[in-house]
Amino acid sequence: MEPTPPPADPLPRVLGPWLAGAIVVGTVIGTGVFKKGRAVSEAVPESGYGVLAWVVVGLLTLCGAMALAEVASLFPRAGGNYVFLREAYGRAFGFMWGWVEFWFLRCASCAAVATIFAESLHDVLKRAKGTDAEVLGFWDRQAVAAGVITLLGLLAARGTKLGAGVQLVVTSVKITSLLVIAVLPGVVLAVVTDPPVRPSVANLEPVWGGFDLSAFAVAMVAVLWPYNGWTNVAPIAGEVRDPQRNIPRAFVGGVGVLVLVYVSVNLSYYLTIPAREMATLKDTPVAAEVCRRLLGPVGLLAASAAIMLSVFGTIAGNLLVGPRGVFALSRDGLAPGVFGRVHRRYETPHTAILLMTAVTVGFIYAVAAYTTLRPPAAGDKPPFDVLTDFVVFGAGVFELLAVGTIYVFRYRHPELTAKLPFRCPGYPVVPALFLLPMVAVYLNMLATPSSRTEAVAGCAFIAAGAVLYAAVYRQR
Repeated sequence: MEPTPPPADPLPRVLGPWLAGAIVVGTVIGTGVFKKGRAVSEAVPESGYGVLAWVVVGLLTLCGAMALAEVASLFPRAGGNYVFLREAYGRAFGFMWGWVEFWFLRCASCAAVATIFAESLHDVLKRAKGTDAEVLGFWDRQAVAAGVITLLGLLAARGTKLGAGVQLVVTSVKITSLLVIAVLPGVVLAVVTDPPVRPSVANLEPVWGGFDLSAFAVAMVAVLWPYNGWTNVAPIAGEVRDPQRNIPRAFVGGVGVLVLVYVSVNLSYYLTIPAREMATLKDTPVAAEVCRRLLGPVGLLAASAAIMLSVFGTIAGNLLVGPRGVFALSRDGLAPGVFGRVHRRYETPHTAILLMTAVTVGFIYAVAAYTTLRPPAAGDKPPFDVLTDFVVFGAGVFELLAVGTIYVFRYRHPELTAKLPFRCPGYPVVPALFLLPMVAVYLNMLATPSSRTEAVAGCAFIAAGAVLYAAVYRQR
């Protein structure tokens, strides 16, 4: 069976390897690396296993990236996983991915991240004024979150290269801030004679202990959120120049940068805060607490600003990348045709971008209204962790299917894959190194009480997409 030919009127190829790589790194680094150290330490109280979770998930992601880089090189079109799943398994699988991706992986996630941007801005303003009193009220913070979504949505509609250029600048700054956090314990020891808290190798204790595979899998689920979005260059593959060469560079190079930065930053965390103590940080991001302990109030202010900037970049990248899925669905008749339009002047899928912007703003106000009607009770799992576990499960199921398409395409189109400049090294073992452990992790989510609700909800939402496809789109 021959691949489906690309649609007419494609989006222009304006992105080179640096801009494409910045989208991978910039959309992935958001809140997770600043916050998820607490959830990891809660699952595994030994620093050695905590750092190992970041390493293992990073290496597994790198295996998946090498496999998906080959697939994206074969189908360098707008839509990413939607295109791969449609070509490998049929339109129903492509539609279900688009269904899950739009509502939760993009809109709900962007809404949650935008509220964190508003909270971080609020923290910066409070600390700049030296007060613990509210500077922005609850609904003022929701307006800030909605405003930043609207601004970045309009920017993404204004031009792909413009949005990617902003992403490159913000990504460079956020990588710099994380590297500063990574080396901060060593700098404090070398320069500051009497720091508020002295970093020490003793804080790493206990490094190892009795290994609990199920607990380690829970820690891996927490780490999956900071790596979530590593596939984000795929949806804009139709806008990358020389895609067969630049897409693999963006995939592999971007994930490699993520692994190095994440592991370095988490070593800094453990040198400053013992793992058992880190697990008790319910309200303060780990990065902010580390900076406070090493530098005092100035460090806390700087960390809040770094988190705010990081979140800003994540939102910008997702509003640039996310609408390409709806665009591709619309072009194939699986979403209203209006969302498949390309702006005559700016050459962007502007209607799809505006749709995602509007729905995300709606999520912000809907969740805020629900929160005021039903405040979280003591002992409840933090809403941020509930949402991220749900997103990780929903994304993970389809990422497994997407990476698995490499086997389908190698079998079905050997003459095409043989001509690609980049082919997954170590095939067929390397894709399997991603697939098999990840299957075990997601099965463990279904079996573990702390994540079962989110996993079951994810399955139900996927099933709802399947029912919608059967009822509305199957005969089209």
